Amino acid sequence: MATPKSQRIGIWIIAIVLAIGTIGSFLAMILGSQNQTIDAANIKKLQTEYQAKVDAQSKQLSDKYYPEFSKYETTPAVFNADDVKELTKTDLKVGDGLEIKADTEYSAYYIGWGPDGVVFDQSIKDGALISPITGGGSTSQMISGWNEGVIGMKTNGVRELSIPSAKAYGETGNGSNIAANTPIKFIIMIVPTVAAATMPAELLQYYQSQQSYQQSTY
Repeated sequence: MATPKSQRIGIWIIAIVLAIGTIGSFLAMILGSQNQTIDAANIKKLQTEYQAKVDAQSKQLSDKYYPEFSKYETTPAVFNADDVKELTKTDLKVGDGLEIKADTEYSAYYIGWGPDGVVFDQSIKDGALISPITGGGSTSQMISGWNEGVIGMKTNGVRELSIPSAKAYGETGNGSNIAANTPIKFIIMIVPTVAAATMPAELLQYYQSQQSYQQSTY
């Protein structure tokens, strides 16, 4: 039996609507993919530009402070762990700037080593200084021996700290580099506070969104 003309028209209309919807979805997918590509390229560009600023700042500071701090690069040596029973401070160079107090924020370069004389972390890399770390203030995340040990130093000063395990990483240690109940030593050079290179707002927002996404997936 032949299909009525009105029914055939209705079928064609439905087919056309479905076709338009399919094409629209396909175009949306293409545009969405293009937008993601554009966004990724923009983020990469921002990352490259920001890293260039960080590297430039690090080099400028290294050129200024490495000649002095490099004098202490060969200081780490084997020491008797049993001899480190309390926090001791030895000034290798007395500073001439701002005095560090418990709530003073500062920047610092450092060399840290254990009883075997092996350096577990330092600010020197490939004959230059990496970016200084920030310490002090209300948000300091340093071990207690470090926080106590730098008090009284002045900027541009250098101090060696011998830190007992209880004021270092205690019974937990710190990864594979510092075993439990291990005393450690540091040479620390305090420099005037260095303002970090400003991260572009769009890049900061991107990192925050990535962090929020990762947290939501766990």
